[in-house]
Amino acid sequence: MLSDVGMEMCGVVEDAEQLLLLVEHERPDLAIVDIRMPPTHTDEGLVAAAEIRKRFPQVGVLVLSQHIETEYALRLLEGKEGRCGYLLKDRVTRVDELTDAIRRVAAGDIVVDPELVESLMTRAGSPVDTLTPREREVLALMAEGLTDRGIAQRLWLTPKTVETHVVHIFRKLDLPEGASYNRRVNAVLAFLRA
Repeated sequence: MLSDVGMEMCGVVEDAEQLLLLVEHERPDLAIVDIRMPPTHTDEGLVAAAEIRKRFPQVGVLVLSQHIETEYALRLLEGKEGRCGYLLKDRVTRVDELTDAIRRVAAGDIVVDPELVESLMTRAGSPVDTLTPREREVLALMAEGLTDRGIAQRLWLTPKTVETHVVHIFRKLDLPEGASYNRRVNAVLAFLRA
């Protein structure tokens, strides 16, 4: 399926140990990892994904999961900026959604499954609760990995309006400023923790 849309695969492996060896040898643009891998089928894929992010930061990681698992998604996203994603496995059958996620993660973005974003929006008791409905909508689309321009197109807004919403989100979430912080990533993490 991926070769049909112009993507080249450098290998397929059966367990996390083989995955790490393949990434070390091939240095692909992206590794697509099942969250549950042999031998125990618990979180070996997530552990391998974290190891890839630590040892090979130039390699994007897209983790696939059968169920929405917020804790696992947070473990994947924390600590590094961009180049990672978390999708439910049913996205694999939607070629356009999967290839879009692959391309965005390989380009350095964060991609979070829309179902995970939707389930997180219903949680209460965090600074995210202070956001207006439109700001929450913008933040949810940021969490899905959309750029300001992408958010503007999706919501039928001007890019300047989206930029204003993003500034308000950063201010309300009291995110740190400075060259060593990616406020967009921190906003998404605040949203995911909410």
